[in-house]
Order: sequence, then structure tokens, then C-alpha cells
Amino acid sequence: MRIPVSLGLLAVAGLATAAPYTPTEDSLVLERVAKPATPAGDAVRLKQLRAALADSPEDVSLAVELASHYVDIARSHSDPRLYGYAEAALAPWWSASRPPIDVLYLRAIIRQNRHDFDAALGDLDQLLSRQPRDAKAWFARAVIQLARGEPEAALQSCAPLRRLADNLSATACASSAGSLLGHADASYRALESALARSNPSDAEHRVWALTTLAEIAVRLGRNGDAESHFREAMQAGDRSVYLISAYADFLLDQERPQEVLDLLESQDAVDPVLLRLALAEKALAKETGSRNRRRLAERFRASRARSDETHLAEEARFELHLRRRPERALDLARTNWNTQREPRDARILLEAALAAGKPEAAQAVLDWMQRTRIEDVQLSGLAQRLRVAGP
Repeated sequence: MRIPVSLGLLAVAGLATAAPYTPTEDSLVLERVAKPATPAGDAVRLKQLRAALADSPEDVSLAVELASHYVDIARSHSDPRLYGYAEAALAPWWSASRPPIDVLYLRAIIRQNRHDFDAALGDLDQLLSRQPRDAKAWFARAVIQLARGEPEAALQSCAPLRRLADNLSATACASSAGSLLGHADASYRALESALARSNPSDAEHRVWALTTLAEIAVRLGRNGDAESHFREAMQAGDRSVYLISAYADFLLDQERPQEVLDLLESQDAVDPVLLRLALAEKALAKETGSRNRRRLAERFRASRARSDETHLAEEARFELHLRRRPERALDLARTNWNTQREPRDARILLEAALAAGKPEAAQAVLDWMQRTRIEDVQLSGLAQRLRVAGP
């Protein structure tokens, strides 16, 4: 539930220690960086809004509309540049202590994307103190709390949606949280029932609900149900990067790497997708894998240079499963866990602790699992292996 309404590989000898490559000719192309993906209809409207805002830079309604368009596209394509464009549109009000409500909401969403969760929650708390019946603010609050590994708090944030939002949205929110609190089967059945009663034309909410059902089914070990939900979500509406990545992870766990390549063909622009592509290439011993591993290494290096820690979990998987450097993977996974505590974040930390031979390094995850009573067959299996390996 990272962006709803939305949502490890072959070691390369010398990759970790080789000096950065410096081109000898200015004309040499290292990599072609695509412009942010923007649907044709949106591109026209964005151009119109940019021109209008340039003429009236203090018009908050124009700025909000432009920023909202950027955020909507960014959510679908997982392109951080678009969040930057959204912030630029809101520049005159960005640092205000009490900005307009719509600016406050968008600032929270942009800060959430950057994992500045404390600041994002502060914005949402201020918004809700001024406008307590704002359903999208309650929902955004729940999303952040789930990302922080706080399903109890998220469940409380979902509660107002029962009277402020449609039944499917409210149930999906509560089921996402409840499924992490020892009520996975009940949450699954409640969401499945709400989906059956929902409007078939409501593609956006149906995709979110189906993705949530698929993820709960995966955690319960119901792989057949999970695949059915993933496939239906892929056909129900726009395929967000979150959905594609989650389905790719499922296929990788099922040892079906060729289907991952087919799924991700021509969609390697963002780091999470490129990682899954490289994992599949490694499993199939594809020669293109080494090139994509180099691309990932450069992207993670660039992220560190700009102090961007939004993809630490992906980098930890890269170090563990591609470079086979469990100590480095463990450091990254532990740093990531300080901020981001979803099941996938727990998994990479458990895996890295096992590979590094340091079961005690995963104690924070084991404590979290015990406190939340999460039901997850993969996490439970890893936790058991850690207990056996422990002192």
C-alpha cells in the first residue's frame, strides 16, 4: 500500500573496487536518460498550466493544479523528477508555516515520497486540525504509518474513512493494516467481499484492492490466489511501478524469471524495475545482466552522492543477491529499517543477517514481528532459521 489510489544478484569481480570510468571523448554516450514519462493528453495540459503559471506565478490554484498533475503521474511511473517539478510549482508557499490546505496536502505527499515521514505527518496533522473530514489526508496518514511499520496507528487513521469514503477504499485501508496485526485471513475476506460489491468501472480503486489482496495472499502462502489477483490487477487499469514490481517479486519467488523479463520489457527506467530485471537476468544467466548491474551500481552511487535514501532496500538486495556482499547489504538494510518498516524491508534485513552470519543484527525485526503478530510465511521461515543460527 505504498502508492495506492493508489504502492540481490550476480557478483561482478572488480565492480566494487574498480575506479570510476572517465570517458576520453566528449561524444561518448554512457546512457540515454529518458524524459519523464507523460501521457500525451497530460503533456498538453501540463504545457498549458506551466505557461499560465509563468504569467501568474502567485496564482495558488494554478500552482496546485500543476503540482497535482505532476504528483499523479509520478505515482504511476515512480519518477522522482516529477515530484521535484511539483515542489517547484509550489515554491512560493513551500516554506510557509501555514500554507493553503491544498498546498499542505501536496507538500505532505512530496515529503512522503522522499521518506521524510515526520515532516509529512506534521503537515497532515495540521491539515486535519483545520479540515478534519478530509478523507484523502486520513488515507495518506495511514499509508505513511504503514510504511513506518505502525499498523496499529494506521488502523486508527483508516477508521474515519468508514464515514468519509466509499466502502471499498475504507475496507482496503483497514484490511491493509489489519492484515499486519494477526488478522490476515479476516482482512482478506473482508476486502474480497467489498471488492465483489464495488463498482466494476472504478478501475483505480479496484487495482489498489486487488494488489492488496494479492500481497495478503502471498504472506499467507496462498500463491494461487495471489497470482489470480495480480493478473486481474494487471488487466484492471493502469499498471503502476508498484504493482509491476510486486508482481515481479512474486514471479521471482516462484522461480519464473523468464516471465519477469517479459513483464518488464522496455520498463527499466526506474531503479526498482531495473533491479527486478537484473535479478531475472541473473537467474537466466543472461549476458545483458552485467550491463544492468553496472547501471544499478551507478544509480545507487548517484543516490548516495545526493543523500537520497529512498531506495536503500533495493540497494541492499543488489548488494546481497548480485554482488554477494552480505555485510554491506546488512548495513544498508539496517539503515533502511530505521525509517521504512514494511514486510519487504523486514525480509531483506532478515536475509542479510542470515547471509552475514549475524542473527543478532535482525533482532529489531524479530521484535516487530512479535509485537504486530504479522502472519507471513516467508518472514516466519527466515525468523526460524535465525533462531536456529543464533547463540
